[in-house]
Amino acid sequence: MSATGRGMTHQRFILIGILFFHSVNTYMDRACIASAVDYIKKDLSISGEVMGLVLGIFAVGYALFQVPSGWIADKLGPRKALTIVVSVWSCFTALTGAARNAAQMLILRFLFGVGEAGAFPGATQAFFRWLPVKDRGLAHGINFSGSRLGAAFSLFLMPWLIVQIGWRWTFAVNGLIGIIWATVWLLWFRDNPKDNPKVSEAELDYIERGRASEFTATVKASFAEVFTSLNMSLAMVQYFASNVTFFISLTWLPSYLKDQWPDDPRAVYFSAAPLIFAAFANWVAGTMVTQLFQRGYHVGSRRVTAIVGFSLGVVGLLLATQTENLYLFVLWFSVATFGVDMTLSPSWAFCNDIGGANSGAVSGSMNMVGNIGAALSAILFPFFQDDVTGSANSFFLLAAGLNFGAIVMWCFMNPNRLSDKQLSPAAIRQRFIAMLTGLIILTLGAVGLKIYLGQRKARLKAQAEAVQVDPNAPTDPNQL
Repeated sequence: MSATGRGMTHQRFILIGILFFHSVNTYMDRACIASAVDYIKKDLSISGEVMGLVLGIFAVGYALFQVPSGWIADKLGPRKALTIVVSVWSCFTALTGAARNAAQMLILRFLFGVGEAGAFPGATQAFFRWLPVKDRGLAHGINFSGSRLGAAFSLFLMPWLIVQIGWRWTFAVNGLIGIIWATVWLLWFRDNPKDNPKVSEAELDYIERGRASEFTATVKASFAEVFTSLNMSLAMVQYFASNVTFFISLTWLPSYLKDQWPDDPRAVYFSAAPLIFAAFANWVAGTMVTQLFQRGYHVGSRRVTAIVGFSLGVVGLLLATQTENLYLFVLWFSVATFGVDMTLSPSWAFCNDIGGANSGAVSGSMNMVGNIGAALSAILFPFFQDDVTGSANSFFLLAAGLNFGAIVMWCFMNPNRLSDKQLSPAAIRQRFIAMLTGLIILTLGAVGLKIYLGQRKARLKAQAEAVQVDPNAPTDPNQL
């Protein structure tokens, strides 16, 4: 029997499943290099400071190309866009294993970041085309749970795989997985569900009727209008806050637990707990968004879920500063991570709401600012530990303050708010250029800060070594 002659099919669920594994793959590819750091430094004779640049250069390419890659997804369609970007980043992942020096490694990791920039904006555009409005919250939740599970899984899989086949072939295996995924995507997915022969007329009708937006704001506005709107500014700021908290789980948490509780050999393994909590949070938040929306709370489905999440983030971070017990700290930090990850589903659904056909570029814009927050989180955490109070508590308090500010942001985010159409095209263009320029400057500033602090750390290390050799060596790093 043909698809058109059957009852309701569920091909949209297959789409969600395929993009779930897509999300797993993105974070496995990112986490691979973290497990291979010591091997790469030894084999390529790379210093710790240079290796820091290798790890950080990914974020530069990833953040700077969020908006262009989202625009490409909107224009080419997610079928071509995701096939291209997944193939590109998978090739550069595999080629990472062929690097012979630091310069090659820097170039390859930057290009890897450029390629992976289109991963989530492309998925967002696919959800916009295939899913009813009421189903997008859960879809985004499932999608992002894959990234968290991929990161947690990599903490155990990648070190084992490196021991078995070496770090170079481990990158090759990760790249091959991406190529396989891109092939499946190209063969199965169609930009319009009616072009997929396995989608029945009943499912197609369900999708088309459900895609009629319940929101009146900016789905027909230009990207420049949406990008410079109050909704977009608030969405970017709150996403910055969530990333500041979450990114600690992917960067400094393992070493922090190991340093704070050196007598417990199991401490470092607890760093996977917040990632597991985060994965579960995405399912909870996605379900919450969907259920509230179906009960008629269209704006509240986004707003309430995000506010609950950020509130848990504030409470978890504050309680984490009040304990010196390993298990309690892991519990409270996991609660905080659970909370901030609850905000992902409503945030990306909100981008669908206000972006419409421009969902890829709009979500890419939000993700760009979020990754600036992630980069600053990785940069500032050790700075707070070493130079501010000697304790990470001050950083956790800062993150809690940002999460509280995000709660305020969500009180004013409303997908029913009309865009500022009274502005002339020239005024919108000027505002667009100014805003984009500011974001690029902020991104480059974060990178510059990372480079500066890396060099400062190297000078202080050289100073300490010099003092051990020569007690008369200068103690002021500015004299070096």
